Amino acid sequence: MSLVAILVTILQLALCSIAIATNSFPDFQLLNVNETLTGTKMFMPLGLSETDDHRGKWSLKLVHRDKLLPPIDSSTLHNHGRRFHARMQRDVKRVASLLRRLPGKGTHDGDAAYQVNDFGSDVVSGMDQGSGEYFVRIGVGSPPRSQYMVIDSGSDIVWVQCQPCNQCYRQSDPVFDPANSASFSGVSCGSSVCDRIDNSGCNAGRYCRYEVMYGDGSYTKGTLALETLTFGRTVVKNVAIGCGHVNRGMFIGAAGLLGLGGGSMSLVGQLGGQTGGAFSYCLVSRGTDASGSLVFGRGTMPVGATWVPLLRNPRAPSFYYVGLSGLGVGGVRVPISEDVFRLTELGYGGVVMDTGTAVTRLPSSAYNPFRDAFITQTTNLPRASKVSIFDTCYNLSGFVSVRVPTVSFYFSGGPVLTLPARNFLIPVDNMGTFCFAFAPSGSGLSIIGNIQQEGIQISFDGANGFVGFGPNVC
Repeated sequence: MSLVAILVTILQLALCSIAIATNSFPDFQLLNVNETLTGTKMFMPLGLSETDDHRGKWSLKLVHRDKLLPPIDSSTLHNHGRRFHARMQRDVKRVASLLRRLPGKGTHDGDAAYQVNDFGSDVVSGMDQGSGEYFVRIGVGSPPRSQYMVIDSGSDIVWVQCQPCNQCYRQSDPVFDPANSASFSGVSCGSSVCDRIDNSGCNAGRYCRYEVMYGDGSYTKGTLALETLTFGRTVVKNVAIGCGHVNRGMFIGAAGLLGLGGGSMSLVGQLGGQTGGAFSYCLVSRGTDASGSLVFGRGTMPVGATWVPLLRNPRAPSFYYVGLSGLGVGGVRVPISEDVFRLTELGYGGVVMDTGTAVTRLPSSAYNPFRDAFITQTTNLPRASKVSIFDTCYNLSGFVSVRVPTVSFYFSGGPVLTLPARNFLIPVDNMGTFCFAFAPSGSGLSIIGNIQQEGIQISFDGANGFVGFGPNVC
């Protein structure tokens, strides 16, 4: 890396850290165009590494899906444009899936309907496998069989594909066989655990049947069981998981899904007092060689973070809502009514943080003035045609770096989070086209996506009802 690139990177990290920690909000920062484009051309498939020890805590590797395995179509391997378009197609389905699970399909007044101990793992991104965006690797059963699992902060069930597999999608590891696990135990139909599952039933009058349908047409069906999960050196017994015998959809590459939602059947909910409802993750930035991390336990809660209250929606208990009051561009708050982001008593609207959605969605009444403010402060940059769901794009080919206005989230109560430039101006091809990484929603629901979360330590303190940003970058 050149000295200029190093200095630019240090400046970007300093801007992010200053904005979080001291509430000093600069009005511009530099986007290193060359470095970002180099990242789009790198594709280093991830080896099947195990968990690592981070500062004395067991932490799972968290990786983006494009590092898990090369795609079937080798022509897509180094083509960032194709990977980007595939990601946007998945993202549209993901947003539709979330909205279908909300009261009134996520509508807001006046809007139209939008048809143990601390332990963890590294987090991997899984972009080209056809499934969720980020993966972790854990052990399932006794002895533990290593499996890649999609992490999903908007889901409340843990499940894995199981033998005999009547219908299974392709995964990178052998399909889990419960017959080879000494700790596998089917949950009976009359169990209280079975009663906590939506759409539960009975298989052969004996074992609890589960099925989960996702809004994009994906589904998993099978038997509910108690099983041992292994996270590095930490062994957690009697976790209720779905043993899926009929599975289909956007999970290709992963063995199943690790639900981290706010409900009682998610992994976080089941661990309960063992972790105090606390977990932290760092989503690795795109185009880097590094892995992020997912860590569980109260000991993971950082000192010096900016803490924002979590809001509860009884009609959507899986989702993590935060109080967003406004948006800023160039250090100036955009004139948007706080009511646009309000979670109503009936469960409409609000702002959800989601690991499975890539691009932050905002109601049009917020997105339009926000976008216009950004355009007004970037008249020095050459524009490009719109791409996919993005209507504000720039031709930055030939630039080494560019000066861009800062973008900030204003949270209820005063905290302000100012994003690194790479979290809101992203490359959509290998040629230098960058787009403003926000999109309008046809719903009253706002979603803070994983592109905006990348590189920032994010911690959920479920017991006390807070989410923290920083103080570390990752």
